[in-house]
Amino acid sequence: MPQTPTFAAMFNSSGYSRHLYSSSEENCGGLFYHDNNLVSGSLEALIQHLVPTVDYYPDKTYIFTFLLSSRLFIRPYELLAKVCLMCVEQQRLNEAILDKAKIRKLAPKIVQLLAEWTEIFPYDFRDERMMRNLKDMTLKIATLDEVSYRNTMQQITQNLIQKLATLNQYEEVLSKLNATVTDRLTVLKTKPQSIQRDIVTICSDPYTLAQQLTHIELERLSHIGPEEFVQAFAHKDTLDNNKNCFNHLKKASNLEAYVEWFNRLSYLVATEICMPVKKKHRARVIEYFIDVARECFNIGNFNSLMAIISGMNMSPVSRLKKTWAKIKTAKFDILEHQMDPSSNFYNYRTALRGAAQRSMTAHSTREKIVIPFCSLLIKDIYFLNEGCTNRLLNGHVNFEKFWELAKQVSEFMTWKQVECPFEHDRKILQYLLTAPVFSEDTLYLASYDSESPENHVEKERWKSLRSTLLTRV
Repeated sequence: MPQTPTFAAMFNSSGYSRHLYSSSEENCGGLFYHDNNLVSGSLEALIQHLVPTVDYYPDKTYIFTFLLSSRLFIRPYELLAKVCLMCVEQQRLNEAILDKAKIRKLAPKIVQLLAEWTEIFPYDFRDERMMRNLKDMTLKIATLDEVSYRNTMQQITQNLIQKLATLNQYEEVLSKLNATVTDRLTVLKTKPQSIQRDIVTICSDPYTLAQQLTHIELERLSHIGPEEFVQAFAHKDTLDNNKNCFNHLKKASNLEAYVEWFNRLSYLVATEICMPVKKKHRARVIEYFIDVARECFNIGNFNSLMAIISGMNMSPVSRLKKTWAKIKTAKFDILEHQMDPSSNFYNYRTALRGAAQRSMTAHSTREKIVIPFCSLLIKDIYFLNEGCTNRLLNGHVNFEKFWELAKQVSEFMTWKQVECPFEHDRKILQYLLTAPVFSEDTLYLASYDSESPENHVEKERWKSLRSTLLTRV
């Protein structure tokens, strides 16, 4: 079975595959090469290049790149049907008398291709049509009278079913978590402040909190399929103008859920800071989160780091000048500098490269952790897609673009495979995932209650918020 953690190593710095094709730079059966790298081809030729023969098996980088990008042009179930049909027809697997010697060479390659597809892109098989195609090919291979092939296909199917079951369980848990979240204002109205919990009460050690945040990040990363980075563009980039390439998939993707987690963490940080009545308590919470953020940076958890900084920079928090005056902000200034958006996040990208290099030579699981700032990764992929055409003037697929796309996604695939080395703390995790948070309006109300409005605009907004929020049942 293919090992996805090795994906990133398959792509060189230029984004091209390391696989050496023929020395020709001309048209090779509908595929065009430059310096031994595949740069373009017709969709049909690219599909043909995916199909194994007795003497050929596609390079792993090509399999990943084509399966990732092909969904912009053709539905996954249609692609699998084409691939299976080509295997059957070209190798005459539907004939009454089979060439046993040829079959012994070809069958393992077909099995290997199906294994790689189900391993790398298991979520494609949430579509029943994909499962039917897989079942049909399994039956076809079973007719070859090779017990080992049948057993391998059965194992592939069982592993796939288990992956999809795990995904369903994860999505059900997320759905239940989202259903239990309430606005913090409701809690403030129903519970005396003396019995309300806060983050420092739940976890007094900022290093432990950073580790529990890393647990959440790695779990949510692990459920994001690589195809989700491409599906966002599929509705407008399909070659056949088909608008419903992914109508079998749930609208709330795991990638979207991950972005929602970032937003929740930002609002949780802002809520914890604005909630205390006393200035010294608010200052203590800010200092606490600065330490949490610094430990996230040390771990390589850049997504939680940016979410914390984002929460601390929200206007209801940043306007608390009297509170901030009690804090030595040198450590926070360093973190802000690291995540400075200027020069296209140059400082962050430098730190990310350092963490990635550390991960490649790591001797411990902790050193392998790289959790990128997810929103920026999505933005990078979006602009790569927008900045380069999918098709060239001659109608060929622009495969140069997709090498680069696959390179970026393959790095993510490597990072998401890391298992969190820190011990679970159920109580802290439960609080981080379910504690009620303030809405934006409630944050402003709490901020104005903590430190009075400074100008006419703030005073008017405070009055409006008090009249609408505090009278709401």
